Amino acid sequence: QVQLVESGGGLVQAGGSLRLSCAASGRTFGVSAIGWYRQAPGKQRDLVATISSGGDINYADSVKGRFTISRDNAKNTVYLQMNSLKPEDTAVYYCNAHYAVGQLKADYWGQGTQVTVSS
Repeated sequence: QVQLVESGGGLVQAGGSLRLSCAASGRTFGVSAIGWYRQAPGKQRDLVATISSGGDINYADSVKGRFTISRDNAKNTVYLQMNSLKPEDTAVYYCNAHYAVGQLKADYWGQGTQVTVSS
């Protein structure tokens, strides 16, 4: 299994910045991609940004140019730097790790961290 612990959420004014962190532990050797999703009230959970084990990065169109995903392999930690935040970025942000070793595939989720952007 893979355990994920997020931190860094909070309340910020529009135009401000926040940095989220996600520390992974457990069978991290099998994680093929790790990243962030978000879910606003009454909406589905959507991809924000992911980074693969090979370093390939994918962003949602709505955050391109404002958010940056990065990782520290030595710390098994992935970060999401969020700049120029907008009220529509308000959501619970979840860290996700996609585990893939042979035939075994699984998705692991953190507990979520609230990001609120006031106008």
